[in-house]
Amino acid sequence: MPSFDIVSKTDFGEIDNALQNVEREIAQRYDFKGSRCTIERKEQEITINADDELKLKQMHELLQGHLARRKVDPGVLDYKEPEKAAGQSVRQKVAIRQGIDKDLGKRIVKEIKGSGLKVQVAIQGDELRVSGKKRDDLQAAIQFVRGLDIEQPLQYENFRD
Repeated sequence: MPSFDIVSKTDFGEIDNALQNVEREIAQRYDFKGSRCTIERKEQEITINADDELKLKQMHELLQGHLARRKVDPGVLDYKEPEKAAGQSVRQKVAIRQGIDKDLGKRIVKEIKGSGLKVQVAIQGDELRVSGKKRDDLQAAIQFVRGLDIEQPLQYENFRD
């Protein structure tokens, strides 16, 4: 019986490379001269420290641009609320999404079952297994899930006949 998996994986090596490029650009840019703006990653969280809101927005744009160059979808970033740090400086935590959480998995299963496609969907930890009798049904399921409004990037892998 043909099947495939819906997963959400993030390449942390590429994220580290993008962060190093952002740090290098911050050190060289004229508008960041003399500022104490930093960006660092620990586990699945990025911490951005900026002098003010304007520099924080510029760092967001830099980060998203460098991620796009590295072929990492900026949708993997989950920005938390910025918080005040010492003086006028601002700190923001950014979570890196990895895997499909239960709520999103249940929503995708419900949408696929409601679509009338002749496939079965099973939640297996942080990924979904979709199986059906025909390969065309599975390809229709992939197109259907791509059409859903999901901000987290998904990959379709392990396609078996």
